[in-house]
Amino acid sequence: MESFKQKVLFFTLAIIFPHFSEHYHADAKIEGFTAHLISRDSPLSPFYNPSETKYQRLQKAFRRSILRSNNFRAMRISPNDIQSDVISGGGEYLMNVSIGTPPVPMLGIADTGSDLIWRQCLPCDNCYQQDEPIFDPQKSKTYKTLACDNEFCQDLGQLSSCSTDGNVCTYIYLYGDLSYTGGNLSSDTLTIGSNEGQAASFPGLAFGCGYSNGGNFDKKHGGIIGLGGGPLSLVKQLSSKIGGRFYCLLPLSSASNTSSKIIFGRSGAVSGSGTVSTPLIKESLDTFYRLTMEGMSVGSKRVEFKGFSKNKYSPAATEKGNIIIDSGTTLTFLPRDFYNDVESALKSAIGGETTTDPRRDFNLCYSSLSNLQIPTVTAHFTGADVKLQPLNIFIQVQEDLVCFSMLPTQELGIFGNLAQMNFLVGYDLKSNKVSFKPTDCSKH
Repeated sequence: MESFKQKVLFFTLAIIFPHFSEHYHADAKIEGFTAHLISRDSPLSPFYNPSETKYQRLQKAFRRSILRSNNFRAMRISPNDIQSDVISGGGEYLMNVSIGTPPVPMLGIADTGSDLIWRQCLPCDNCYQQDEPIFDPQKSKTYKTLACDNEFCQDLGQLSSCSTDGNVCTYIYLYGDLSYTGGNLSSDTLTIGSNEGQAASFPGLAFGCGYSNGGNFDKKHGGIIGLGGGPLSLVKQLSSKIGGRFYCLLPLSSASNTSSKIIFGRSGAVSGSGTVSTPLIKESLDTFYRLTMEGMSVGSKRVEFKGFSKNKYSPAATEKGNIIIDSGTTLTFLPRDFYNDVESALKSAIGGETTTDPRRDFNLCYSSLSNLQIPTVTAHFTGADVKLQPLNIFIQVQEDLVCFSMLPTQELGIFGNLAQMNFLVGYDLKSNKVSFKPTDCSKH
């Protein structure tokens, strides 16, 4: 394999689609289809451990968020200098799709922070153990390898090379924790569910057929579903048919037998009373969904954004694309100086006696919020003021401990999934905007 650069990968949103026996080919635009978002720690997930308490599961989710944030390096964006460390397979949700004819189910991590869709394939020269059968491309009537001059191979750039035994595009992704996947860039039919109770089939979808995969991947999943903004992602490849998408994330207090939802297609638009929208910022690296945060208000006190700059020699106040919206990271991370100002304003507005988190994960904690007045906290994005409720900014981490669910970072900010709960969050990739609408997601 020729030399390559490390690919920026950042594990995020993940989904479980129910499997349907009926299906149709989505050769024309479709109105949309709905999928259920199943938490990694839900009883519906193969990762669920019934012997753990809800607080133990939350602690693990917090640790995954902190580890991922610590490994996500602030980048000077350059096509020739793209690098980030990640915790591989660390997404908070899972996704089940099928690939091939006949369709072969695959349970994978769905990731809005990477583009390539890949699964383990036979013959597996060097693969990690997985519970479900490994995909055999020779048994699929619609499987094809892609040539080196194929546009999808070109999109991989330095992550691809041409095989020595023929004109086949090969790839390798190296993750920051030394996990990796390598194999042939291929195409086949992808099958996913629809809101009519059928399944939509999308022929000719480009994906990586991985023959050499290892590191910290878990046997409970068989690959990655890239949902980022780049050309190889599921969203981009199906953009002519599905248009936009939105999701509605349930609060942590919701019943364990309920699930959040994501909707793809023209029906996946967020509009109506209370909707606010902010531009998606496009960079040289277009995988991530970047927004511009201008500040936060705690009650009537506004705190201006400061602390992160892509130019490390010139610290900036408000710079475009200064925060990533990420549904797979539980917590929200703010540049340290900005975080300190927000925490100080919040602590002053609440009053009351604070307490210490014995694990030292969180900086601002209380034994209870029941007798305290929690101010409205507003996240000010360009053109969009998103008013956060107490469930968006505080989390009960144990019986007698409630903590502010935002943390400081020296790196790029992350607007995590706790801050997005009970909002319709819509991504319009044609108009390049993200929309927010306050919603009771348990009724949506």
